[in-house]
Amino acid sequence: MTTTKTARELAETYFTAWEAGDFDTIRGLLASGVDFVGPLGAASGIEEALGGLKGLGQVLEKIDVKVRVAEGDDVITWFELRTTVAPPAPTANWMHVENGKIARIRVSFDPRGLLAGFEKKSREGKPGRRA
Repeated sequence: MTTTKTARELAETYFTAWEAGDFDTIRGLLASGVDFVGPLGAASGIEEALGGLKGLGQVLEKIDVKVRVAEGDDVITWFELRTTVAPPAPTANWMHVENGKIARIRVSFDPRGLLAGFEKKSREGKPGRRA
């Protein structure tokens, strides 16, 4: 007997796995043609989507979920994205589920803190340069 997770359960599993760096679990949640759009870029397909999550995962400290609202095949998760390079970023994530898999993800947040943090980290990592 197979149990299909609800959209809400898929979102909960996605965020728990991302925070833990468990990209194998995330891979199993995504539809083959998953489509992602956010302030730092867009991704099409599982590999591109995982690449973006892994990139941000390198500085991810915590995903502090404030509220999750689900209606049918759609879920919106409001959370603070906490990283090692920027102040917490209030973030909205909308996911749409089709055939038991996450098919579309849209993310909205102000990326300026993260971009500045990445720039600072990049400068500090280069030999011969001082912060």
